[in-house]
Amino acid sequence: MDKRIDETIKRWQDFASRQEAAEKFRLNPDMAKVNLLADGVLNNEARHGLKFCPCRLNSGDAAADTKLICPCNFKLQKTWKEKGECWCSLFVKE
Repeated sequence: MDKRIDETIKRWQDFASRQEAAEKFRLNPDMAKVNLLADGVLNNEARHGLKFCPCRLNSGDAAADTKLICPCNFKLQKTWKEKGECWCSLFVKE
C-alpha cells in the first residue's frame, strides 16, 4: 500500500480518537472503501493543492470549497443526522 495513503488513514484515525464520548465516531470498518477515499483525497491534493473530499465536486469558489476539505464538517450534514455517517461514509458513528 502507498505510504501516503497509510499516513492519511493514520491521521484520520487519530482525528476520530480525539472526539468527545457523546460525539464519538470512527473510520468506516470497510478498509477497502477507506483506502479508496484516501487515494481520492490525495489525488485532489495533487490536482487542486488541498485535500478535498473525493465524493463532492469543487465549485471553484475558494471560500465555498474550503468546506469540502477532508475531513469536512460532516456533523452538520443531513446524512450524518439521518444515517450516522458522513457524506462519503468515511466516518461512522460508534
